[in-house]
Amino acid sequence: MIPRRFLWLLDLLALVTAFVAARALTPALQPLFAPDGAASGLLAALGLPPVEFLGDIRPLGEVLWVLLLVAPITMLSLGVLGAYRPILELSRLRLIAASMAAPFAGLGLVTLIVFAMRSPRWSRLFVFLFTLLAGIALAGYRLALHWYRRRRLRSGFYARDVLLIGNTGAVELVARHLAERLRPYEYQIVGFLRLDPDQGPAIGADGVPLPALGLAGDLGDLLVHRPVHEVIAVQGSGESAWLREVVDRCDYFRLTLRIVPEPLLSGNLRDLQLLYHSDPLALPEIVLQPPELDSEAQFVKRVLDIVVSATALVLLSPVFLAVALAIKIASPGVPVFYRWRVIGYKGRPFTGYKFTTMVEDADQRREALMDRNEMSGPVFKMKEDPRVTPLGRFLRKYSLNELPQLWSVLKGDMSLVGPRPAFRHELERYDLWHKRKLSVRPGITCLWQVRGRNRISDFDEWVRMDLEYIDNWSLWLDVRILARTVWTVVAGTGY
Repeated sequence: MIPRRFLWLLDLLALVTAFVAARALTPALQPLFAPDGAASGLLAALGLPPVEFLGDIRPLGEVLWVLLLVAPITMLSLGVLGAYRPILELSRLRLIAASMAAPFAGLGLVTLIVFAMRSPRWSRLFVFLFTLLAGIALAGYRLALHWYRRRRLRSGFYARDVLLIGNTGAVELVARHLAERLRPYEYQIVGFLRLDPDQGPAIGADGVPLPALGLAGDLGDLLVHRPVHEVIAVQGSGESAWLREVVDRCDYFRLTLRIVPEPLLSGNLRDLQLLYHSDPLALPEIVLQPPELDSEAQFVKRVLDIVVSATALVLLSPVFLAVALAIKIASPGVPVFYRWRVIGYKGRPFTGYKFTTMVEDADQRREALMDRNEMSGPVFKMKEDPRVTPLGRFLRKYSLNELPQLWSVLKGDMSLVGPRPAFRHELERYDLWHKRKLSVRPGITCLWQVRGRNRISDFDEWVRMDLEYIDNWSLWLDVRILARTVWTVVAGTGY
Protein backbone atom coordinates (compact mmCIF):
# COMPACT_ATOMS: atom_id res chain seq x y z
CA MET A 1 0.00 0.00 0.00
CA ILE A 2 1.27 3.50 -0.84
CA PRO A 3 1.62 5.50 2.42
CA ARG A 4 -0.61 8.55 2.72
CA ARG A 5 2.36 10.81 3.49
CA PHE A 6 3.94 9.83 0.19
CA LEU A 7 0.74 10.75 -1.63
CA TRP A 8 0.71 14.08 0.22
CA LEU A 9 4.21 14.75 -1.07
CA LEU A 10 3.22 13.85 -4.63
CA ASP A 11 0.11 16.03 -4.37
CA LEU A 12 2.16 18.99 -3.19
CA LEU A 13 4.63 18.43 -6.02
CA ALA A 14 1.76 18.28 -8.54
CA LEU A 15 0.26 21.54 -7.21
CA VAL A 16 3.60 23.36 -7.29
CA THR A 17 4.19 22.13 -10.85
CA ALA A 18 0.72 23.31 -11.91
CA PHE A 19 1.33 26.72 -10.29
CA VAL A 20 4.66 27.22 -12.07
CA ALA A 21 3.19 26.04 -15.39
CA ALA A 22 0.19 28.36 -15.06
CA ARG A 23 2.43 31.39 -14.47
CA ALA A 24 4.55 30.43 -17.48
CA LEU A 25 1.59 29.82 -19.82
CA THR A 26 -0.64 32.75 -18.84
CA PRO A 27 1.22 35.45 -20.85
CA ALA A 28 1.20 33.24 -23.95
CA LEU A 29 -2.52 32.43 -23.66
CA GLN A 30 -3.79 35.91 -22.83
CA PRO A 31 -4.02 37.02 -26.50
CA LEU A 32 -6.47 34.16 -27.14
CA PHE A 33 -8.90 35.72 -24.63
CA ALA A 34 -8.56 39.31 -25.82
CA PRO A 35 -11.73 40.87 -27.32
CA ASP A 36 -10.46 39.99 -30.78
CA GLY A 37 -8.87 36.66 -29.77
CA ALA A 38 -9.78 33.15 -30.94
CA ALA A 39 -11.46 32.22 -27.65
CA SER A 40 -13.72 35.30 -27.72
CA GLY A 41 -14.57 34.62 -31.37
CA LEU A 42 -15.52 31.02 -30.54
CA LEU A 43 -17.81 32.15 -27.72
CA ALA A 44 -19.47 34.68 -30.05
CA ALA A 45 -19.98 32.01 -32.73
CA LEU A 46 -21.69 29.84 -30.15
CA GLY A 47 -23.92 32.72 -29.11
CA LEU A 48 -22.35 32.95 -25.66
CA PRO A 49 -21.52 36.20 -23.90
CA PRO A 50 -17.85 37.17 -23.71
CA VAL A 51 -15.93 36.15 -20.58
CA GLU A 52 -13.39 38.51 -19.05
CA PHE A 53 -10.33 36.38 -18.22
CA LEU A 54 -7.74 39.07 -18.68
CA GLY A 55 -6.05 40.95 -15.89
CA ASP A 56 -2.70 41.89 -14.48
CA ILE A 57 -0.03 39.23 -14.15
CA ARG A 58 1.18 40.03 -10.67
CA PRO A 59 4.73 39.44 -9.34
CA LEU A 60 5.39 36.06 -7.74
CA GLY A 61 5.38 37.51 -4.24
CA GLU A 62 1.83 38.82 -4.71
CA VAL A 63 0.34 35.55 -6.02
CA LEU A 64 2.21 32.99 -3.94
CA TRP A 65 -0.59 33.11 -1.38
CA VAL A 66 -2.83 31.44 -3.99
CA LEU A 67 -0.65 28.31 -3.90
CA LEU A 68 -0.32 28.42 -0.12
CA LEU A 69 -4.11 28.61 0.21
CA VAL A 70 -5.13 26.17 -2.52
CA ALA A 71 -2.66 23.41 -1.54
CA PRO A 72 -4.04 22.57 1.94
CA ILE A 73 -7.66 23.06 0.85
CA THR A 74 -7.11 20.72 -2.11
CA MET A 75 -5.41 18.04 0.00
CA LEU A 76 -8.13 18.26 2.65
CA SER A 77 -10.78 17.90 -0.08
CA LEU A 78 -8.95 14.88 -1.52
CA GLY A 79 -9.12 13.25 1.91
CA VAL A 80 -12.84 13.97 2.22
CA LEU A 81 -13.43 12.54 -1.26
CA GLY A 82 -11.59 9.32 -0.36
CA ALA A 83 -8.64 9.85 -2.69
CA TYR A 84 -6.16 8.69 -0.04
CA ARG A 85 -7.65 5.22 0.28
CA PRO A 86 -5.62 2.31 -1.20
CA ILE A 87 -5.41 3.22 -4.86
CA LEU A 88 -6.54 -0.17 -6.18
CA GLU A 89 -9.78 0.14 -4.18
CA LEU A 90 -10.74 3.20 -6.24
CA SER A 91 -12.14 3.15 -9.78
CA ARG A 92 -10.53 5.27 -12.48
CA LEU A 93 -13.69 7.39 -12.68
CA ARG A 94 -13.55 8.14 -8.95
CA LEU A 95 -9.85 9.00 -9.17
CA ILE A 96 -10.51 11.47 -11.98
CA ALA A 97 -13.58 12.99 -10.30
CA ALA A 98 -11.86 13.48 -6.92
CA SER A 99 -8.67 14.85 -8.48
CA MET A 100 -10.51 17.36 -10.67
CA ALA A 101 -13.01 18.43 -8.01
CA ALA A 102 -10.57 19.03 -5.13
CA PRO A 103 -8.72 22.03 -6.66
CA PHE A 104 -12.04 23.76 -7.35
CA ALA A 105 -12.67 23.87 -3.59
CA GLY A 106 -9.54 25.97 -3.33
CA LEU A 107 -10.58 27.99 -6.35
CA GLY A 108 -13.83 28.90 -4.64
CA LEU A 109 -12.00 30.32 -1.65
CA VAL A 110 -9.54 32.23 -3.85
CA THR A 111 -12.43 33.70 -5.85
CA LEU A 112 -14.13 34.80 -2.63
CA ILE A 113 -10.95 36.53 -1.40
CA VAL A 114 -10.33 38.26 -4.73
CA PHE A 115 -13.94 39.45 -4.74
CA ALA A 116 -13.59 40.74 -1.19
CA MET A 117 -10.41 42.55 -2.16
CA ARG A 118 -12.39 44.33 -4.94
CA SER A 119 -9.46 43.83 -7.31
CA PRO A 120 -10.92 43.44 -10.82
CA ARG A 121 -7.49 43.54 -12.43
CA TRP A 122 -6.48 40.14 -11.11
CA SER A 123 -5.71 37.70 -13.95
CA ARG A 124 -8.62 35.29 -13.80
CA LEU A 125 -6.94 33.33 -16.59
CA PHE A 126 -4.01 32.53 -14.28
CA VAL A 127 -6.28 31.40 -11.44
CA PHE A 128 -8.48 29.20 -13.64
CA LEU A 129 -5.48 27.80 -15.52
CA PHE A 130 -3.77 26.90 -12.25
CA THR A 131 -6.91 25.12 -11.06
CA LEU A 132 -7.30 23.19 -14.32
CA LEU A 133 -3.64 22.15 -14.49
CA ALA A 134 -3.72 21.13 -10.82
CA GLY A 135 -6.65 18.80 -11.47
CA ILE A 136 -4.95 17.32 -14.54
CA ALA A 137 -1.67 16.78 -12.64
CA LEU A 138 -3.39 15.17 -9.64
CA ALA A 139 -5.51 12.91 -11.83
CA GLY A 140 -2.62 12.12 -14.17
CA TYR A 141 -0.18 10.73 -11.64
CA ARG A 142 -2.93 8.86 -9.77
CA LEU A 143 -4.09 7.19 -12.97
CA ALA A 144 -0.49 6.27 -13.76
CA LEU A 145 -0.07 4.69 -10.31
CA HIS A 146 -3.43 2.93 -10.64
CA TRP A 147 -2.48 1.51 -14.06
CA TYR A 148 0.96 0.39 -12.85
CA ARG A 149 -0.24 -1.30 -9.68
CA ARG A 150 -3.18 -2.98 -11.39
CA ARG A 151 -0.86 -4.27 -14.12
CA ARG A 152 1.52 -5.63 -11.49
CA LEU A 153 -1.40 -7.14 -9.57
CA ARG A 154 -2.74 -9.00 -12.60
CA SER A 155 0.75 -10.30 -13.40
CA GLY A 156 0.82 -11.96 -9.97
CA PHE A 157 3.55 -9.70 -8.61
CA TYR A 158 1.55 -8.87 -5.48
CA ALA A 159 0.18 -12.40 -5.02
CA ARG A 160 0.47 -13.67 -1.45
CA ASP A 161 1.71 -17.26 -1.22
CA VAL A 162 -0.28 -18.91 1.58
CA LEU A 163 0.51 -22.09 3.49
CA LEU A 164 -2.35 -23.89 5.27
CA ILE A 165 -2.00 -25.97 8.44
CA GLY A 166 -4.79 -28.10 9.86
CA ASN A 167 -6.80 -31.27 9.46
CA THR A 168 -8.06 -32.24 6.01
CA GLY A 169 -11.60 -30.93 6.39
CA ALA A 170 -10.50 -27.57 7.77
CA VAL A 171 -7.87 -27.09 5.06
CA GLU A 172 -10.47 -27.78 2.36
CA LEU A 173 -12.90 -25.29 3.93
CA VAL A 174 -10.24 -22.55 3.93
CA ALA A 175 -9.23 -23.36 0.35
CA ARG A 176 -12.84 -23.03 -0.84
CA HIS A 177 -13.32 -19.84 1.15
CA LEU A 178 -10.25 -18.19 -0.41
CA ALA A 179 -11.27 -19.31 -3.90
CA GLU A 180 -14.72 -17.76 -3.48
CA ARG A 181 -13.52 -14.41 -2.15
CA LEU A 182 -10.21 -13.80 -3.90
CA ARG A 183 -8.67 -14.02 -7.35
CA PRO A 184 -5.63 -16.27 -7.99
CA TYR A 185 -3.41 -13.25 -8.58
CA GLU A 186 -4.21 -12.01 -5.05
CA TYR A 187 -3.69 -15.14 -2.94
CA GLN A 188 -2.19 -18.49 -3.96
CA ILE A 189 -2.16 -21.63 -1.82
CA VAL A 190 1.24 -23.30 -2.09
CA GLY A 191 0.18 -26.37 -0.10
CA PHE A 192 -0.63 -27.56 3.40
CA LEU A 193 1.00 -29.17 6.43
CA ARG A 194 -0.64 -32.14 8.15
CA LEU A 195 -1.25 -32.41 11.85
CA ASP A 196 -0.89 -36.19 11.76
CA PRO A 197 1.18 -38.46 9.50
CA ASP A 198 -1.90 -40.57 8.71
CA GLN A 199 -3.99 -37.56 7.67
CA GLY A 200 -5.59 -37.93 4.25
CA PRO A 201 -5.12 -35.69 1.21
CA ALA A 202 -6.87 -32.31 0.91
CA ILE A 203 -8.70 -31.31 -2.26
CA GLY A 204 -8.60 -27.71 -3.45
CA ALA A 205 -11.55 -25.66 -4.68
CA ASP A 206 -10.74 -26.62 -8.29
CA GLY A 207 -10.87 -30.35 -7.48
CA VAL A 208 -7.10 -30.75 -7.64
CA PRO A 209 -5.32 -32.15 -4.55
CA LEU A 210 -3.35 -29.55 -2.60
CA PRO A 211 0.38 -30.32 -2.26
CA ALA A 212 1.13 -32.00 1.06
CA LEU A 213 4.40 -30.44 2.21
CA GLY A 214 4.97 -32.35 5.46
CA LEU A 215 3.91 -32.05 9.08
CA ALA A 216 3.30 -28.92 11.15
CA GLY A 217 6.64 -29.50 12.87
CA ASP A 218 8.43 -29.13 9.50
CA LEU A 219 7.40 -25.49 9.17
CA GLY A 220 10.84 -24.08 10.10
CA ASP A 221 12.70 -25.93 7.33
CA LEU A 222 9.92 -25.32 4.83
CA LEU A 223 9.97 -21.54 5.30
CA VAL A 224 13.53 -21.39 4.02
CA HIS A 225 13.07 -23.49 0.91
CA ARG A 226 9.59 -22.35 -0.16
CA PRO A 227 8.57 -18.68 -0.60
CA VAL A 228 5.64 -18.14 1.80
CA HIS A 229 4.06 -14.83 2.75
CA GLU A 230 1.42 -15.99 5.20
CA VAL A 231 0.48 -19.06 7.23
CA ILE A 232 -3.15 -19.90 8.01
CA ALA A 233 -3.37 -22.35 10.92
CA VAL A 234 -6.78 -23.86 11.69
CA GLN A 235 -7.05 -24.80 15.36
CA GLY A 236 -9.35 -27.76 15.91
CA SER A 237 -11.05 -28.94 19.06
CA GLY A 238 -8.39 -31.60 19.70
CA GLU A 239 -4.83 -31.41 20.95
CA SER A 240 -3.06 -28.28 19.67
CA ALA A 241 0.46 -28.38 21.08
CA TRP A 242 1.66 -28.05 17.48
CA LEU A 243 0.29 -24.49 17.40
CA ARG A 244 2.87 -23.25 19.92
CA GLU A 245 5.70 -24.32 17.62
CA VAL A 246 3.95 -22.76 14.61
CA VAL A 247 3.63 -19.44 16.46
CA ASP A 248 7.31 -19.59 17.45
CA ARG A 249 8.46 -20.32 13.90
CA CYS A 250 6.37 -17.55 12.35
CA ASP A 251 7.55 -15.14 15.03
CA TYR A 252 11.18 -16.08 14.45
CA PHE A 253 10.96 -15.76 10.67
CA ARG A 254 8.82 -12.58 10.83
CA LEU A 255 5.91 -14.16 8.97
CA THR A 256 2.22 -13.23 9.13
CA LEU A 257 0.24 -15.93 10.94
CA ARG A 258 -3.56 -16.23 10.86
CA ILE A 259 -5.05 -18.50 13.53
CA VAL A 260 -8.59 -19.62 12.71
CA PRO A 261 -10.77 -21.50 15.27
CA GLU A 262 -12.29 -24.41 13.37
CA PRO A 263 -15.76 -24.17 15.02
CA LEU A 264 -16.15 -20.62 13.67
CA LEU A 265 -14.97 -21.69 10.24
CA SER A 266 -17.43 -24.53 9.81
CA GLY A 267 -20.29 -23.40 12.07
CA ASN A 268 -23.43 -21.55 10.94
CA LEU A 269 -24.09 -18.41 12.96
CA ARG A 270 -27.70 -17.28 13.23
CA ASP A 271 -27.57 -13.88 14.96
CA LEU A 272 -23.90 -13.25 15.71
CA GLN A 273 -21.88 -11.67 12.94
CA LEU A 274 -18.16 -11.73 12.29
CA LEU A 275 -16.49 -8.31 12.02
CA TYR A 276 -13.99 -8.45 9.16
CA HIS A 277 -12.98 -4.79 9.09
CA SER A 278 -10.96 -4.27 5.87
CA ASP A 279 -9.26 -7.66 5.73
CA PRO A 280 -9.80 -9.09 2.22
CA LEU A 281 -9.70 -12.69 3.48
CA ALA A 282 -12.76 -12.21 5.72
CA LEU A 283 -11.82 -15.14 7.97
CA PRO A 284 -12.75 -15.50 11.67
CA GLU A 285 -9.16 -15.14 12.72
CA ILE A 286 -6.47 -13.85 15.04
CA VAL A 287 -3.79 -12.13 12.96
CA LEU A 288 -0.18 -11.99 14.16
CA GLN A 289 1.91 -9.75 11.92
CA PRO A 290 5.35 -8.16 12.12
CA PRO A 291 4.79 -4.41 12.62
CA GLU A 292 7.06 -3.24 9.81
CA LEU A 293 5.55 -5.27 6.94
CA ASP A 294 3.30 -2.40 5.88
CA SER A 295 5.14 0.45 7.56
CA GLU A 296 5.88 3.72 5.84
CA ALA A 297 9.56 3.31 6.72
CA GLN A 298 9.77 0.15 4.61
CA PHE A 299 8.12 1.99 1.74
CA VAL A 300 10.63 4.83 2.04
CA LYS A 301 13.47 2.28 2.13
CA ARG A 302 12.27 0.85 -1.19
CA VAL A 303 11.91 4.33 -2.72
CA LEU A 304 15.47 5.15 -1.65
CA ASP A 305 16.69 1.88 -3.16
CA ILE A 306 15.09 2.77 -6.49
CA VAL A 307 16.30 6.39 -6.53
CA VAL A 308 19.87 5.66 -5.42
CA SER A 309 20.37 2.58 -7.62
CA ALA A 310 18.90 4.25 -10.72
CA THR A 311 21.01 7.39 -10.19
CA ALA A 312 24.16 5.36 -9.53
CA LEU A 313 23.64 3.20 -12.63
CA VAL A 314 23.44 6.35 -14.78
CA LEU A 315 26.31 8.23 -13.16
CA LEU A 316 28.60 5.19 -13.02
CA SER A 317 27.92 4.04 -16.59
CA PRO A 318 31.42 5.21 -17.70
CA VAL A 319 32.92 3.07 -14.91
CA PHE A 320 30.84 0.09 -16.07
CA LEU A 321 32.13 0.55 -19.61
CA ALA A 322 35.76 0.91 -18.48
CA VAL A 323 35.60 -2.21 -16.28
CA ALA A 324 33.91 -4.23 -19.04
CA LEU A 325 36.63 -3.24 -21.54
CA ALA A 326 39.37 -4.06 -19.02
CA ILE A 327 37.91 -7.54 -18.40
CA LYS A 328 37.67 -8.24 -22.13
CA ILE A 329 41.29 -7.15 -22.66
CA ALA A 330 42.76 -8.90 -19.61
CA SER A 331 40.66 -12.10 -19.77
CA PRO A 332 39.25 -12.57 -23.31
CA GLY A 333 37.85 -16.03 -22.53
CA VAL A 334 35.56 -15.08 -19.65
CA PRO A 335 32.23 -13.23 -19.76
CA VAL A 336 32.10 -9.66 -18.46
CA PHE A 337 29.36 -10.46 -15.96
CA TYR A 338 29.27 -13.37 -13.52
CA ARG A 339 25.75 -14.75 -13.15
CA TRP A 340 25.23 -14.90 -9.40
CA ARG A 341 22.51 -17.51 -8.73
CA VAL A 342 21.54 -17.09 -5.09
CA ILE A 343 18.64 -17.34 -2.63
CA GLY A 344 17.02 -14.14 -1.40
CA TYR A 345 13.99 -12.89 0.49
CA LYS A 346 11.75 -15.65 1.87
CA GLY A 347 13.79 -18.30 0.04
CA ARG A 348 13.20 -16.89 -3.45
CA PRO A 349 15.94 -17.78 -5.95
CA PHE A 350 17.15 -15.00 -8.22
CA THR A 351 20.02 -14.30 -10.57
CA GLY A 352 22.19 -11.31 -9.76
CA TYR A 353 25.26 -10.04 -11.55
CA LYS A 354 28.81 -9.13 -10.62
CA PHE A 355 31.81 -8.25 -12.74
CA THR A 356 33.80 -11.42 -13.40
CA THR A 357 36.89 -11.60 -11.20
CA MET A 358 37.78 -15.31 -11.51
CA VAL A 359 38.90 -17.74 -14.15
CA GLU A 360 36.31 -19.50 -16.26
CA ASP A 361 36.22 -22.82 -14.31
CA ALA A 362 36.23 -21.20 -10.85
CA ASP A 363 33.09 -22.95 -9.59
CA GLN A 364 34.41 -26.38 -10.59
CA ARG A 365 37.71 -25.77 -8.77
CA ARG A 366 36.11 -24.73 -5.48
CA GLU A 367 35.87 -28.28 -4.09
CA ALA A 368 39.59 -28.79 -4.54
CA LEU A 369 40.28 -25.70 -2.43
CA MET A 370 37.88 -26.44 0.43
CA ASP A 371 40.71 -27.48 2.78
CA ARG A 372 42.10 -23.92 2.45
CA ASN A 373 38.82 -22.24 3.38
CA GLU A 374 39.45 -19.41 5.89
CA MET A 375 35.79 -19.08 6.89
CA SER A 376 34.17 -21.52 9.31
CA GLY A 377 30.73 -22.74 8.33
CA PRO A 378 29.04 -23.08 4.93
CA VAL A 379 30.66 -20.03 3.27
CA PHE A 380 33.92 -20.34 1.28
CA LYS A 381 36.43 -17.51 1.45
CA MET A 382 40.22 -17.35 1.14
CA LYS A 383 42.57 -14.40 0.81
CA GLU A 384 45.01 -15.79 -1.74
CA ASP A 385 42.44 -17.50 -3.95
CA PRO A 386 44.28 -18.81 -7.04
CA ARG A 387 41.11 -18.57 -9.12
CA VAL A 388 41.05 -14.76 -8.92
CA THR A 389 42.59 -12.96 -11.89
CA PRO A 390 45.05 -10.05 -11.40
CA LEU A 391 42.40 -7.59 -12.61
CA GLY A 392 39.88 -9.33 -10.39
CA ARG A 393 42.04 -8.64 -7.33
CA PHE A 394 41.97 -4.94 -8.09
CA LEU A 395 38.19 -4.96 -8.65
CA ARG A 396 37.63 -6.83 -5.39
CA LYS A 397 39.97 -4.57 -3.43
CA TYR A 398 37.77 -1.55 -4.18
CA SER A 399 34.48 -3.52 -4.46
CA LEU A 400 34.08 -2.51 -8.12
CA ASN A 401 32.96 -6.06 -8.91
CA GLU A 402 29.84 -5.43 -6.78
CA LEU A 403 28.55 -2.51 -8.88
CA PRO A 404 26.27 -4.60 -11.19
CA GLN A 405 24.27 -5.57 -8.08
CA LEU A 406 22.71 -2.11 -8.34
CA TRP A 407 20.59 -3.62 -11.12
CA SER A 408 19.28 -6.24 -8.67
CA VAL A 409 18.46 -3.42 -6.23
CA LEU A 410 16.54 -1.55 -8.92
CA LYS A 411 14.59 -4.71 -9.84
CA GLY A 412 13.71 -5.39 -6.21
CA ASP A 413 15.62 -8.65 -5.73
CA MET A 414 18.02 -6.87 -3.37
CA SER A 415 18.28 -3.74 -1.26
CA LEU A 416 21.21 -1.39 -0.76
CA VAL A 417 21.49 -2.57 2.85
CA GLY A 418 20.66 -6.07 4.04
CA PRO A 419 22.15 -9.50 4.79
CA ARG A 420 24.21 -11.20 2.09
CA PRO A 421 22.13 -13.62 -0.05
CA ALA A 422 23.02 -17.31 0.12
CA PHE A 423 24.17 -19.73 -2.54
CA ARG A 424 21.93 -22.79 -2.67
CA HIS A 425 24.78 -25.11 -1.65
CA GLU A 426 25.42 -22.86 1.36
CA LEU A 427 21.77 -22.81 2.36
CA GLU A 428 21.71 -26.60 2.57
CA ARG A 429 24.31 -26.39 5.36
CA TYR A 430 22.60 -23.58 7.32
CA ASP A 431 21.39 -24.27 10.84
CA LEU A 432 17.79 -23.27 11.51
CA TRP A 433 18.78 -20.05 13.32
CA HIS A 434 20.99 -19.04 10.37
CA LYS A 435 17.98 -19.11 8.07
CA ARG A 436 16.31 -16.17 9.79
CA LYS A 437 18.56 -13.85 7.78
CA LEU A 438 16.34 -14.68 4.79
CA SER A 439 13.36 -13.02 6.50
CA VAL A 440 14.39 -9.64 5.01
CA ARG A 441 15.47 -8.56 1.54
CA PRO A 442 19.20 -9.23 1.01
CA GLY A 443 21.53 -6.31 0.42
CA ILE A 444 24.82 -5.22 -1.09
CA THR A 445 26.22 -4.15 2.29
CA CYS A 446 25.38 -4.68 5.95
CA LEU A 447 26.96 -4.58 9.40
CA TRP A 448 29.47 -7.32 8.61
CA GLN A 449 30.77 -5.21 5.71
CA VAL A 450 31.59 -2.22 7.89
CA ARG A 451 32.59 -3.95 11.14
CA GLY A 452 35.28 -6.26 9.95
CA ARG A 453 34.53 -7.56 6.49
CA ASN A 454 37.52 -9.79 5.66
CA ARG A 455 38.69 -9.99 9.29
CA ILE A 456 35.60 -12.06 10.16
CA SER A 457 36.31 -15.78 9.86
CA ASP A 458 33.42 -17.18 11.90
CA PHE A 459 30.19 -17.58 9.92
CA ASP A 460 28.14 -17.64 13.13
CA GLU A 461 29.50 -14.20 14.04
CA TRP A 462 28.59 -12.98 10.55
CA VAL A 463 25.02 -14.21 10.94
CA ARG A 464 24.71 -12.71 14.43
CA MET A 465 25.49 -9.30 12.94
CA ASP A 466 22.85 -9.88 10.25
CA LEU A 467 20.29 -10.75 12.93
CA GLU A 468 21.35 -7.70 14.94
CA TYR A 469 20.59 -5.61 11.85
CA ILE A 470 17.19 -7.27 11.43
CA ASP A 471 16.20 -6.77 15.07
CA ASN A 472 17.35 -3.13 15.22
CA TRP A 473 16.50 -1.98 11.70
CA SER A 474 15.69 1.65 11.02
CA LEU A 475 16.21 4.06 8.14
CA TRP A 476 18.86 5.85 10.19
CA LEU A 477 20.76 2.57 10.63
CA ASP A 478 20.71 2.08 6.84
CA VAL A 479 22.08 5.59 6.31
CA ARG A 480 24.91 5.00 8.80
CA ILE A 481 25.84 1.68 7.20
CA LEU A 482 25.88 3.23 3.71
CA ALA A 483 28.10 6.08 4.92
CA ARG A 484 30.54 3.68 6.56
CA THR A 485 30.49 1.45 3.48
CA VAL A 486 31.71 4.34 1.32
CA TRP A 487 34.73 4.71 3.59
CA THR A 488 35.35 0.94 3.61
CA VAL A 489 35.32 0.87 -0.20
CA VAL A 490 37.65 3.87 -0.53
CA ALA A 491 40.03 2.28 1.95
CA GLY A 492 40.30 -0.76 -0.33
CA THR A 493 39.95 -3.51 2.27
CA GLY A 494 38.38 -6.12 -0.01
CA TYR A 495 39.92 -9.24 -1.51
